Amino acid sequence: MSVPPVFFHCFRVPLPYVRTLALQEQLHALQLTQRRSSAHKDILLLLQHRPVYTAGRRQLSDSPEVQADEARLKRIGADFITTKRGGQYTYHGPGQIVGYPLLDLGRTSPPMGIREYICRIQKTLTSHLSEAHNIPTIPSDNTGVFLDEHTKIASIGVQVRHRLTSHGFAINVTSEPVKWFEEVVACGLTDVKAGNIAEATRSMSVIEVEGEMDQLVQRFGQVFERDMVKLDLESDVECGEAIRAVEEEARKAGEWLHTPLR
Repeated sequence: MSVPPVFFHCFRVPLPYVRTLALQEQLHALQLTQRRSSAHKDILLLLQHRPVYTAGRRQLSDSPEVQADEARLKRIGADFITTKRGGQYTYHGPGQIVGYPLLDLGRTSPPMGIREYICRIQKTLTSHLSEAHNIPTIPSDNTGVFLDEHTKIASIGVQVRHRLTSHGFAINVTSEPVKWFEEVVACGLTDVKAGNIAEATRSMSVIEVEGEMDQLVQRFGQVFERDMVKLDLESDVECGEAIRAVEEEARKAGEWLHTPLR
C-alpha cells in the first residue's frame, strides 16, 4: 500500500506565534477525528513568525528566572510563550523559516520512530544547506544543525501525541534573527551563536525566504520519501478556513520590529 502525499502550505506573511500554535492544535484535532476513516492528511506548514521567544517544557513558567526573562524580553519588543515542545529558550522571527510537520508516524510500514523522525528532519536541513548553498555542517551531540562547534544555524524541537507530530524545526535564512538571538542563551548553549544562510553561503546571489521555502518543500519530500502536494484551501474546507483565518490576522497585525528595542 502506497503512502499518501504530504500536503504543504507556505505562508507569505509573518504569523503571530500564539495564533499559529492554536492552528497546530486545530489541525491535530482534525487529524485525530479523520484518522478513524483514514481520511486525515499529513501536512507541512512553512512560515515565519513575528518576533517571539519560546521556552520548552523543561522550563517552568512560574520560576523566578523565567519570569524575569519574560519581562525583559517583552520590553525589547518580542512576545514570550511557554510551549510543550522539547528544548529550552529559542527565538523565532522574520528572516527565519519555521517548519511545522503535522505527520502520522504510523502511516509507514513499519511505523517511524521518534528518533528516526528527528534524524530525517535534521537530514532535510543539512541536505538543503549542502546541496542548495554548498554550506558544510558538522556532527554535534546537541540537537540541531551546526556550522561549527560555536555556530548553530537550525534548531529542532518536536512533540508527538497519538503518533501525530507537531512543532518542528527552524532555520535562519537572513541575518535579521541574529540580534534577537543575542538576548538569550538559546537552547541552553552558552558558547554558541546563531548563524544564517546569507552569511554562510559563498554565493553572491540574494538569499530570499520565499525561495528557500520552495526548496525546503522539495527537500523534505526527498528525505521523507513522500510526494509533496500544495494544499488546496478551496477544496479542503476545514483546513482552508483555519489557515486563511490565521493569514488574515497576520495581515491585520501590520509591521513588526526588525531589531530589539533599546
